[in-house]
Amino acid sequence: MTHPLIQLLFDEHRYPEVSLDSHAAFIERPGVSVLFFAGDPKRFRDTTDVAVVLPELDKAFAGTLQPGVVAAAAERELQLHYGFTAWPALVFLRDGGYLGAITGIQNWSDYLQQISELLVAGVKPLHAVRVPVVSA
Repeated sequence: MTHPLIQLLFDEHRYPEVSLDSHAAFIERPGVSVLFFAGDPKRFRDTTDVAVVLPELDKAFAGTLQPGVVAAAAERELQLHYGFTAWPALVFLRDGGYLGAITGIQNWSDYLQQISELLVAGVKPLHAVRVPVVSA
């Protein structure tokens, strides 16, 4: 069962759920996409705070951001792809290219500053978590 504050993102704000199957199409849309990695709200206390803040950030940036909520079943694989290590996370992409991630809850002014910087930043290479492969 989805936490009620996360469910509001779907029901009230109409943010799409991003699965492994829909991920590529979602991030390749023109403009700035924001993937919300909620994680388990019981385990990550900041998750519900970020769920409340995300629509406010969407408003503050006047529709510049295109938020989506990563499906629980896709979170781990996509987390490894994007390489962030703390939950919850907002991952920012422009036209499919990685801009950066903001993890945990932040002060409002910090969000505004960090997102403003990401919006003018160039695309960065991914620093995905790599698991070394050792032969037997």
